[in-house]
Amino acid sequence: MAMIEMELNKIRIDENRGEQVIVLKEKQGDRMLPIVIGIMEVTSIKMNISGIKPPRPMTHDLLNNVIEKLGAKLVKIVIARLEQSTFFAKLVIQIDGRSEEVDARPSDSIALAVRAKAPIFADEQVLGAVSTNQE
Repeated sequence: MAMIEMELNKIRIDENRGEQVIVLKEKQGDRMLPIVIGIMEVTSIKMNISGIKPPRPMTHDLLNNVIEKLGAKLVKIVIARLEQSTFFAKLVIQIDGRSEEVDARPSDSIALAVRAKAPIFADEQVLGAVSTNQE
């Protein structure tokens, strides 16, 4: 299974459909991977990117803090598959010398990755199936 490193390119609001779309871009190429996400996840990602620190930890901050306090590290996230128009992701966490994979929604995974400064990957098959050329 080939993995392609991605980066957060932009967050779009599709006013016609009332959806928030996060767009990942291939780091070494031009393909884009648009993923529809919820308003709470968009807000969480935008706050972190903008450097806004809430007075109390939000859910993604909490999860990142728990991972760190347990002596673990978010190594990467992977957009692993697509089934019936639904994306599936995995958190790859290293703890005590071993690597563990945790099933997660892509939106939560990306929100966590921006906090942990972890790389984002997409499976080549997923990218090939739904990618668009650079806009």
